[in-house]
Amino acid sequence: MEVTNQSTVSEFVLLGLSDQPMLEKTFFVLILLTYLVILLGNGILIVVTLLDSRLHTPMYFFLGNLSFLDICYTTSSIPLVLDGFLTPRKTISFSGCAVQMFLSFAMGATECVLLGMMAFDRYVAICNPLRYPMVMSKAVYMPMAAGSWLAGGVNSLVQISLAVQLPFCGDNIINHFTCEILAVLKLACADISINVISMAVANVIFLGVPVLFIFVSYIFILTTILRIPSAEGQRKAFSTCSAHLTVVIIFYGTILFMYAKPKSRDPLRADKQDVSDKLISLFYGVLTPMLNPIIYSLRNKDVKVAVKSLVSQKYFAQ
Repeated sequence: MEVTNQSTVSEFVLLGLSDQPMLEKTFFVLILLTYLVILLGNGILIVVTLLDSRLHTPMYFFLGNLSFLDICYTTSSIPLVLDGFLTPRKTISFSGCAVQMFLSFAMGATECVLLGMMAFDRYVAICNPLRYPMVMSKAVYMPMAAGSWLAGGVNSLVQISLAVQLPFCGDNIINHFTCEILAVLKLACADISINVISMAVANVIFLGVPVLFIFVSYIFILTTILRIPSAEGQRKAFSTCSAHLTVVIIFYGTILFMYAKPKSRDPLRADKQDVSDKLISLFYGVLTPMLNPIIYSLRNKDVKVAVKSLVSQKYFAQ
């Protein structure tokens, strides 16, 4: 992906998480271990959903997509972060920055839509169980997943295309550990009002609409569960959507906290706030993908049985 514009900037300098060597070594080890857990956990989920025929259902198909998306999302940024810890001058080319922004933006938007699709799947399963096989047939849930990826990709292409057309005349220092689009836009020596408006519209579509859809879906789900006469029946019904609800709360809760928390106007606290924003962004970009497979594995008997079956098959094969 070769990107050019009318700016004099050919590369960007990333300030990273910290300028203290000892602290950077600690961050390097922690992030590397977290990344390996992400690859292992999400990789196992993808394998079991593909190989175990009992998991060939819409819910696990969406879960496999979510795991693949988390791997792609973290891979678009974590190797860059780790490399930055090992090099004294953390630089990235203009084209490389554009590609990194595109991938991370596309994965984030896709996950928003995908979580909404998963909420609809749980709504149909609990509120209309008799119609579930017909409503969530293969001819329906596969285009739903494909549409999530397509929507995220198109949105990212629009946002990044607008960003790379801006002129960058001199300042090339990004106060972040990756090419975060808001941090990059601050460096542009031109009016970015169109970019801001475009991103605001995208936030409404890819954040507001899915959140509203998920909220309404769970109102119907909880209403249906409360109508179940037995406590055991309620527990079983809720267990089928509790993992998804937990992931939604962590995912959107982190985003809302990251963008809704007030900005300090005190110049003396600006540096501390920048570090705080970076750590929150890191939590959203690293810990959330790590927690997803753990949450689904711990709260889902089918996944645990499939993993045990896969491990036992490998053990006896040897």
